[in-house]
Formats: sequence, C-alpha cells, structure tokens
Amino acid sequence: MALFCAISNEVPEHPVISPVSGHVFEKRLIEKYIQENGTDPINNESLSLESLIAIKHTNVVKPRPPSATSIPAILKSLQDEWDAVMLHSFTLRQQLQTARQELSHALYQHDAACRVIARLIKEVTAAREALATLKPQAGMAAPTPGYTAPAPAPAIAADAGPEAASQPAEDAVMSEEVIAKLQDKATLLTAERKKRGKTVPEGLASSEDIRNYRQLASHTGLHSASVPGILCVDLCLKDTSKMVTGGNDKNAVVFNKDTEQVMAILKGHTKKVTSVIYHPEEELVISASPDSSIRVWGITTATCGQIIRAHESAVTGISLHATGDYLLSCSAGMHWAFSDIRTGRVLSSVKEKSSQMMPALTCAQFHPDGLIFGTGTDDSSIKIWDLKERTNVANFQGHQGPITSIAFSENGYYLATSAEDSVVKLWDLRKLKNFKTLQLDDSYEVKGLTFDQSGTYLAVAGSDVRVYLCKQWSELVTFNDHTAAATGVRFGNNSTFLASVSMDRSLKFFGE
Repeated sequence: MALFCAISNEVPEHPVISPVSGHVFEKRLIEKYIQENGTDPINNESLSLESLIAIKHTNVVKPRPPSATSIPAILKSLQDEWDAVMLHSFTLRQQLQTARQELSHALYQHDAACRVIARLIKEVTAAREALATLKPQAGMAAPTPGYTAPAPAPAIAADAGPEAASQPAEDAVMSEEVIAKLQDKATLLTAERKKRGKTVPEGLASSEDIRNYRQLASHTGLHSASVPGILCVDLCLKDTSKMVTGGNDKNAVVFNKDTEQVMAILKGHTKKVTSVIYHPEEELVISASPDSSIRVWGITTATCGQIIRAHESAVTGISLHATGDYLLSCSAGMHWAFSDIRTGRVLSSVKEKSSQMMPALTCAQFHPDGLIFGTGTDDSSIKIWDLKERTNVANFQGHQGPITSIAFSENGYYLATSAEDSVVKLWDLRKLKNFKTLQLDDSYEVKGLTFDQSGTYLAVAGSDVRVYLCKQWSELVTFNDHTAAATGVRFGNNSTFLASVSMDRSLKFFGE
C-alpha cells in the first residue's frame, strides 16, 4: 500500500507520522511547517518535532512518464517548455512597457508640479521684493542725515508698481551735505596715511613668512554641489575671521574661520551672486547679481534690509565707500551708480553718451580716499572718475580683452589691473602711466586682484593663487591646491593668512 504525504499529496521519500492527527507527511515539509506554526497542519493542534514518528518503508522508484520514453517525446517536451518560456517573456515585456508608461506619466506630472511650485516661489519672491522696495516710500521714512533727495527724481506715486520704484535716477545730483561728508572722510584718510608714512604695521607677516605658507584648511560644503562654483569672497576688516562668499547657487554664505561654522545663508537673488562685500564695521553684507539687483543683508537675521535698483541690466561690480554708507556699482548697461545703502536710494547715476557703441563696464573699485574710483570695460580700457564732478579724468590703455579686475593699493599711488591677456599691469596714479607689467603663464586666467591692508603684498587669483611683494614686484609663493580656477582671494589681518575661493566649490585658507 502506497503512502501519500498529506501536504504535497505525493509519495514521501522520508515519511513520518503525526501522533496528533495520524496523517503521514514528508519529513522536510512537516518540519518546516512545525518550525513556522508549531501545530499539526490537519487539525491545528500543538505538535513538536520530537513527537514525529518515522516510518520505515521500501524506497519507491518513480517510473518515467510516457512522454519521456522516446526522443520525439523529449523534443516535444522541450518545445512545449520553450513555448511557455516565450509566452512568459512576452507577458513580462508587456508589463514592463506598461510600467514604463505609468512611470513616465508620473515623472511628467512631478516635473509639471515642480515648475508650478518654482513659478509660484518666484512670484512670491518678486512680490516680497516689491513690498520691501515700496515700504520706505509708503511709510515716508526719514532719510539718513546728510542726504537730500535729488530734485529731478520724482516721488513714487501710491499706485506705482515695483518697476517704477526701480528706475535709476540717471540725472540725480548729490547733495552738498553728501559731498561734504565725502570730502571730510577723504581729508581724514589722507592725514592718517601721511601719519603712518613708510612704517611697517606691527605684526605684519614678513615675506619669508609668506613663502612658508601652506594650505591650512579647505571647506567645500558652503554652497550647493548641484550648481558648483564659488565666484567671490570678502573678509570683514574689523574681524578677518568672518567672511562672505557668493556662488553659482544664487546664495551668499557668511562663514567664521575660527569656529568653522556657517553664520548665515543669504537667499533671495534669482541668479548667481558675482560680487560680495562684508561691511568693515557692521554686521552687514552687500551682494550683487546679474539679476540687476544689489541687496543689503543683516547677518544676524539673515534677511534683506534694502534692495538697491540702480541698474536695469546685470550688475558687474560693487565697491563700498570708506564712509561705510555709500556704494559704487557698475553694470553691463554701460553706466555706474552711487547709492545710499541705508535707504536704498540712488544718489547719482552716470552713463556715457559720447558714442552709440559704448563698452559695457566689467568692474569698479573705489580709491582708498573715496573721491575717485576706477572702472574696467570690455574694450580693454580702465577709466578713472571724479566722484563729485561725475567726470572721467583719466584713461589707461594697454590690455588686450575685457578687464577682469582692478585694485587700488592702500598707499593711494598704485593701481593693479588685469584682463584676458595673462598679464597684470601696475599703474602710477601720480604719473598716469604703466610702470610695471607682471607677465604670467600663457593662457593664465586672472579672476581677481587684491592688495593687503598695508599695501605691502599683492595677491592674484586665477589659474592658481600667487602673492607678490610690492615695490620689488617679485613673486613670493604660488598655491596650486585648487582643482579649478580661483575666483577670489583676500588677505587676513596683517597678512597672517590668505583666503581663496574657486570654481571647485572650495574655500581654502593658507598660512603657517
């Protein structure tokens, strides 16, 4: 009499009997069932592995099925199996195609939703900017002492939109009080410079110290990795451990070198941040962007206090006046503007009208005294301007390609300039001539120039970071630690360290 497993209904190879139900089971099947459930599969009563009773029996040899007794039968069996596999594969392909279509539709819906959200965020940001711009007008806030509203600039009507509030006052003229304030500050700075004379500041790093500088730290997490690249950097002169960087991710980030902590992330620009300034005395940051706006941020609150609408095209350069109250800016729209950072008002805006094909301005920088400033153009020229008279008083020619950076020395006599020609030119402002040209490597891209606070050293950021000793104009050290072009460099207090940023998304510090 043949025995059959109560679970598989086949003849068991190792039969066992359950004393609880009296049924026969294949040993491996009943053991697995008991391990999972602990009961008899027939009557669900408690059953353990030790209570199973093995049955001794003669091994049964299963006969071959009739379909496997001849070659034609075997071939037919293989053909049937092949057909079944092909049908199953076809079914799987159909299911895969359906899943792909459903996934594509879901992704399309997700993308559409993201676009709607982005548009709404942009509209909300624009509305907030318009509100911030109109608030001082609606509230009739008292202007900063020393400021008189220019007569040609009409007041904004109650129903005027944000576009009306952002029009630059090209014909505005600075008030006498503002001019007197600028003159007093320039007189004070000139006297202080003469008092310092040729003495070297106490604690200034020596040229030998700078030759021994090496990389101390590198930070790559300040800006988004999805849009890599840090485009600008500036340090707080009062405390050079604090700095701000601007990046391709449209954000400006305030960072503390000593604590290695991010102090604030400033979000609001709709395009990349190309220029940043850390106020020397206050917890304020000024940023500029090709979105044609200039923003004044409070660091402690990480909010935008003022939006300066001095330009209609991309802002290409900004520079803070020595008073700490006024800002110089230039744009691709071929004009420069002088604005009050406290009120956001444009005090003066000048655009050359001598030619229909005027070059765009690429950079701008105040002279240390603040009464003159320089601008670079995309036709290789450097222009020196008188701020009070709003006139072009000198022009420097000699570069090839658009001007990329200009920097005035603290001594007030030297001007360093760079363009897309792999050289750095030094100009004497007293004699109005080029007295030194630093020839760099072929295809070297200069992105930024800066003198230290004493005017002793000049740093160049570009394909690498280099430091030169002024007067001798000899190269002291070259740093090749960045893996992409360096876009900005600044000296720490007494040149005890250098901070540089790069398109490789890193902020690096060099020192001993």
